[in-house]
Amino acid sequence: MDEAPYKYIRDGNGKVSRVIRIGTRKSQLARIQTDSVADKLKKLYPDIHLDIVAMSTTGDIVLDRALSKIGEKSLFTKELENALDKNEVDLVVHSLKDLPTVLPPGFTIGAVLKRENPHDAVVLHPKNAGKTLDTLPQNSVVGTSSLRRAAQLKKRFPHLEFKDIRGNLNTRLKKLDEKDDFAAIILAAAGLWRMGWENRISQILEPEDCMYAVGQGALAVEVRARDADILEMVSVLHDHDTVLRCIAERAFLRHLEGGCSVPVAVHTEVKDGQLYLTGAVYSLDGSDSLKDTMQTSINADDESLEEVDEQVQRVGVTAHKISGEVQNRAERLGVDLANLLLSKGAKEILTVARQLNDAR
Repeated sequence: MDEAPYKYIRDGNGKVSRVIRIGTRKSQLARIQTDSVADKLKKLYPDIHLDIVAMSTTGDIVLDRALSKIGEKSLFTKELENALDKNEVDLVVHSLKDLPTVLPPGFTIGAVLKRENPHDAVVLHPKNAGKTLDTLPQNSVVGTSSLRRAAQLKKRFPHLEFKDIRGNLNTRLKKLDEKDDFAAIILAAAGLWRMGWENRISQILEPEDCMYAVGQGALAVEVRARDADILEMVSVLHDHDTVLRCIAERAFLRHLEGGCSVPVAVHTEVKDGQLYLTGAVYSLDGSDSLKDTMQTSINADDESLEEVDEQVQRVGVTAHKISGEVQNRAERLGVDLANLLLSKGAKEILTVARQLNDAR
């Protein structure tokens, strides 16, 4: 990888601005998310010129198979990372839940923005208006492309059937509204809010019904790890609590060796200087599961927790404006919880889930 030559642009008044190119997926939601990051950067750095470069990824193109069956971890990120690698873009905006817990060499997550509501939402077919998952008729079909959602909801709502539904938000809502194949679909609440479609949300699923995916609801900015100036530029976008929650979640998933092909779910909370992490693993039908909660102090008032400026990556995240010791505690929390579940048999549950999914 050669050092990227900086690009500059001169406006009609002779003013010269540095060009920063932002990579994104082409979907409407991805563009909205990327525009929101660009707007924040423009306010912070009014002298830069931002170019947005949109492209399609494998996950956008292959729509006839379930995500968990395509057999590729970087479904929504690989093409964007290739552009980053070739210096065609300077940074990339992702939904954090799409980023694997191990990034390719030379890349890092330079910013994790304040998290939207991370929970899942129920969107009902118009004919079922006013109902909930509990009150849908026996054998109603609910669409979701997520093994994690299906595993939890099969156990909680045994009277319902769950089937795969793929495509971006617009596509899935169209499939729901224009056909009678699905009584409802499950989507991330954050995406619906960002699209301005919160009026379609019939029900937000609480953690006791369905815990969320690692990183769900948070946006991540991926950069080349060696680009110190870009890293410094985007680092001001970090949200302290979101960073720590997502480091714990990603460490939990990585230590379990989980991905989109196995049902792993989390719930995190920051309260009174404590970070709480609940994590769970499920069999494909939800009948077998393990779940537990642990906590750690993230109170940076301790004398030993002074702000540390360091370039250390933790599960792919570089956050050098947040205390290194506090980040270490968040990462250890995820590893410790994973070890607790592994000691109770989580590996066996996940191995069987992976084998059954591969055989489907």
